[in-house]
Formats: sequence, structure tokens, C-alpha cells
Amino acid sequence: MDRRRRFQRIGLFEVCNTLLMLAVCFITLYPMWFVLVNSLNSPQQAMLGTVNWFPKELSLASYSVVLNDKSLMHGFYITTLRTVIATVVHVLFTAIVAYGLSKSNLVGRKVYLKIALITMLFSGGLIPTFILMTKLGLYNNFWVFIIPAMYSFFNMVIFMSFFRTIPDSLEESAKVDGASDYGVLFRIVLPNSMAVIATIALFSAVYNWNDYYQGVIYIRSQDLLPMQTILYKIIAENSMSFMQQQAMAQFGARLPGNSIKFASMMVATLPILVFYPFIQRYLVKGVMIGAIKG
Repeated sequence: MDRRRRFQRIGLFEVCNTLLMLAVCFITLYPMWFVLVNSLNSPQQAMLGTVNWFPKELSLASYSVVLNDKSLMHGFYITTLRTVIATVVHVLFTAIVAYGLSKSNLVGRKVYLKIALITMLFSGGLIPTFILMTKLGLYNNFWVFIIPAMYSFFNMVIFMSFFRTIPDSLEESAKVDGASDYGVLFRIVLPNSMAVIATIALFSAVYNWNDYYQGVIYIRSQDLLPMQTILYKIIAENSMSFMQQQAMAQFGARLPGNSIKFASMMVATLPILVFYPFIQRYLVKGVMIGAIKG
């Protein structure tokens, strides 16, 4: 009897846990589904403002307007270029710093780590940072997206913890064969660290792809604005009139501003959603190894 009640309790727990997970999945996925459905609705259905599970009249008019908008497509190019360059530079520079700090015989290692930790806990603030970027000539410059994002203490700690798990015998064998420290790093350590490299690359790519704030603060030229900053200005300022005029000329119908906003969101989000599954299998492994202490 006791065993039967125990199995009933376990079964009830599993049902409740399953329902909870389904609820979390629904809460997570529904906003994206809502945006997708409304971006695919025809102009007539979008004007009604109804909430539907599926598009009542399938139409790609909003996507056509977005993809034909030169400023948005140029912003897409800037965002892609920024994400690729910043991710590569960040992974490379952070790995070099982490490799040096992972060596216990490095002179001043504890001092360097304490100084780096302070930069993670405290910031100079917006105004001093803005003045610094201006003095460095990075204001209204594409490199303002790259140089400040070269290093992250948090990612460096993950790299450093991973490097400590690599056997010292590999490095010693390479040095016996005449390899320098950089040779050991690029020929031995990094090729054996693909899991953590993929993890840090994902962190950096997602941040650089989604970031709009730096474009708002440091960029004034329309030719340097990333897509997310343009999208932010469209949503914040409700500046949809030009795109709506394009829709009127192209389709003979006025597209609601929300339809164009939703289509812009999907265009901005889709690339990172497509990229994520290919690297997701490395994510848990890299983070878990980076979390090991000692």
C-alpha cells in the first residue's frame, strides 16, 4: 500500500513538473510566435489588430518593405560585420590574456587578477566613458564597436579555468620540440579548447548582435548605425512613415506600423536563432568546465 502511494506521488510530481515545463515553454515561445504571426498577416488583417494563432491571410508585404529598405539592410551589414570582427577579436584577445594568467609562475599574477576583478565590479560611469571614447577618437567610429569589447573578465575566467584542465605534459612536449609560448597556445592549447571557444564565441556574438546601446550613444552617422539601433529608433520614435509610403507605392495599401515593426524584429532575430543550434551543444560543456574551481 505504501509503495502504491509512493508511486502515485511520484506520478503526480512528474505530471506537475511536465505541466510547469510546458507553461514555461509557452511563456517563452508565445511572444516570438505572436510577432511572427502578425508579421505574416496581410495589411487588411493587420489593420484589424486582432490576436490570431495563425495568419488569416498570409502575406510577405511587411518583409518586402523591410528588405527593400536601404537603411535597414545597410544596418544589417554593419551588424553582421561588427559581430564577426568583434567576436573573433574578443575570443583571440581574451584567450591570450587567460593563457598567461592561468600560469601560476607568472610574476604579479594575483595583482593582475585583482585589478581585472575591479573592472568587472565597478565602472567609471557613462559620462567618463563617453569622454574617454571621444579622446581616443572612437566617437562616431566603427571601431567603437570592436575595441571596448576586446576583453571581458568573466569570459577570461572561463577560459583560464578551462586551460588549467589541459595536461601540462602536452605543453612540455611542445616546448621540448622547440615551440614558443605563442606556438604552444595556437598549436596545442586552442585546438584542444574548441568547447570553451565555441561558448565564448556564442556569448560574444549574441551580445554584439543584440546590442543597440553603443550605437545610440557613440554613433551619429547613419552609415554606421547597426540594425538594432535603427530598429530601436523605429520603435522608440514610431518613425514608420517612410516605410509606410513605400508600402503604399509597392502594394497600393497602407501597412500598419506594427506589421513593419514585427517584420523588422524577425529579420533582426532570425540570424542568431539559426546560428545558435549549431553551437548549442558546446555551450553546456564549456560553461561547466569553466565553472570548475582549481
